[in-house]
Amino acid sequence: MLTCPNCGYKQPSGDKCQKCSSLFSYYSQSKTPPDNSAQLPAAAQSETPPSSTAPSEGFFIPWRTAYRVMSGTSLVLLLIVIFLIFHKAAPPQVRVDPQAAARAAAKLSEAQTAAQQNQPHQVTLDSTEVNSYLNSNLQLANAAAKSDAASSAAGSPAAAADSSATPAASAEAPAAEPTIDDVQSAVKDVKVNMVGDLIKAYVTFDFHGKDMSLELDGHLSSEGGYLHFEPTAGELGSLPLPQSTLDAAVDKLMSSPENREKMRLPPGINSIKIVNGQVVVN
Repeated sequence: MLTCPNCGYKQPSGDKCQKCSSLFSYYSQSKTPPDNSAQLPAAAQSETPPSSTAPSEGFFIPWRTAYRVMSGTSLVLLLIVIFLIFHKAAPPQVRVDPQAAARAAAKLSEAQTAAQQNQPHQVTLDSTEVNSYLNSNLQLANAAAKSDAASSAAGSPAAAADSSATPAASAEAPAAEPTIDDVQSAVKDVKVNMVGDLIKAYVTFDFHGKDMSLELDGHLSSEGGYLHFEPTAGELGSLPLPQSTLDAAVDKLMSSPENREKMRLPPGINSIKIVNGQVVVN
């Protein structure tokens, strides 16, 4: 049924109302919204909807900023790490006495004599005796190292010719793992504190002409006739070292056959441990 929009008369079909003769097409065209585009300013007609790339540009701008921030932060962290590594930690205050070094040497000599005679023996060294003994032996070792260096510098011309004839071969050779002798030759000072069953070592060493410090805390013991050290904490300069790094470094240094033999206890010594802040040797 069709309803006339003018008079409301209903009829089954047709183009105009049978009652008032109104054309249905006239009313349908009048309801179409007028086109106002001609009335809009030229600037408004020329405007186009925003490009679909605008959101993507806004999305990538934070990532660029984040990348710059992360790059700057990484550089700052690297500088801080380098500073902490080369910043020497303050050494502990320990007492060094030449008489204490002599006492320690005498105790060790007596223990060696008792071991040769198969007699029970025990040596107890306090922190003063240990530091004095280490200081005395380190001075002797440094003097011997300087003497060896001077002797090698004044070597034969043939040896010098040999070393200069194969610079490429030496440059291509892979770097050898550090040995105990290499470590000892770089050490300039050692200070030791003992607290309970813990030994705390402070080492100053030379790294390409620059003095650096290393602090190691751990448990000193013996296993199967070999000296054993289990690190619990450490700092390189003022930079704390992760436990995994400490374990890997100590294991690498002591696991090689050459270094392990240097960790063998002298004949007559069965065990070494730290008890109540003292070194006890049996």
